[in-house]
Amino acid sequence: MSLLINKIPNVRGKLITNADMSSSSWFKVGGPFELLFEPEDESDLIFFLENLCSRIPIFIIGALSNTIIRDGGVKGIGIKLNENFSKIKIHENYIEVGASLLNMKFARYAKKNNFYGYDFLSGIPGTIGGSIKMNAGCYGREMSDILYEVQILDRNKGLYNISRNKLDMAYRKTSISDGSIIISAKFRYFSEDKDAISLFDLKQQRIKTQPVNKLTGGSTFKNPIGHKAWKLIEEAGCRGLSIGGAKISEMHANFIINYNNATASDIESLGDTVKQRVYDNSGIKLEWEILKIGFSNK
Repeated sequence: MSLLINKIPNVRGKLITNADMSSSSWFKVGGPFELLFEPEDESDLIFFLENLCSRIPIFIIGALSNTIIRDGGVKGIGIKLNENFSKIKIHENYIEVGASLLNMKFARYAKKNNFYGYDFLSGIPGTIGGSIKMNAGCYGREMSDILYEVQILDRNKGLYNISRNKLDMAYRKTSISDGSIIISAKFRYFSEDKDAISLFDLKQQRIKTQPVNKLTGGSTFKNPIGHKAWKLIEEAGCRGLSIGGAKISEMHANFIINYNNATASDIESLGDTVKQRVYDNSGIKLEWEILKIGFSNK
C-alpha cells in the first residue's frame, strides 16, 4: 500500500491506493495511479486541497478519452469528479453544466430541450471540464464559442469564477493550469441553431470517417496552421504504420488505435515515429493533442 495514504486529509470521498485506471482509459493501457481520490462533493474537494501538502502532485482525471497513461503509472494523486459534479442547472441567461458531465450527454440533453448550438459537442469525446481545458472542438466550432464563464478550484487561489475572455482561449489551448480543477461552466444561450451539422448527421459522419469502434484516444495531433494533420501523416507514408500493438488507423490517419494489446509505450513510440517522419517529409513539426502522463518502465 502506498505511504501517500497517510498524508491525506480526513475526507468523506473515496480513496483508492494503487488504482488501476487502464480499464477506464479509451486506449485501455497504462500503469496505476499511486492514489485515486473521488470527492463526495464540492466542499469535500475544497477541504482536501486546502489540507493537502502542496508538494504532492495532483492530476485531474476526466473520461481519459485523450490521455495516454504511461506503463510505469502515475506518482501522486489522481482526482476524479463523480456524478455529483455533472448536474445541469437552467438559469435565465445561461446554462450551468457540471464539469464531469460527458459532452455527448449534454448534447443530447440540449437537443431534447431545444437548446441550440450544442450539437457539435457530440463529436468531442470526454467531459465538459476536459474539453474546456483544451478548448476542444470539431466541425468548425469549439468550446470558446459557447462558453460564458467557468468555475475553477485552484490550490493557491481557491474557488473562483473567470470569464471566457480571460482564459486566452485559442486553438486547442487555454491559460487554465494543469493543477486547476474545473468545477462547472456557464454556457451561452443561442436564439438559433449555430451548428453546421446536426447531431444525427455528425454521428453518421464520424462512423463513416473515424475508427469510433476501436480503442483510440481521438485525434492524435493538432492541426498545424494551414495544414491538416491527417494529410501530412498520409503524405509521409504513415497510414497503417504499426509498432507493437499500436497502429495508425487506415480509416483516419490522425488516429492511433490499440489493435493488438498495445502498451502505452507502443502508442507513444508510434506517435513519436510519425512526428519524425512527417518532419522529414514536410519540415512541419506535429504537436501532440493527446495528453501523456506518468512514467515509462524504462
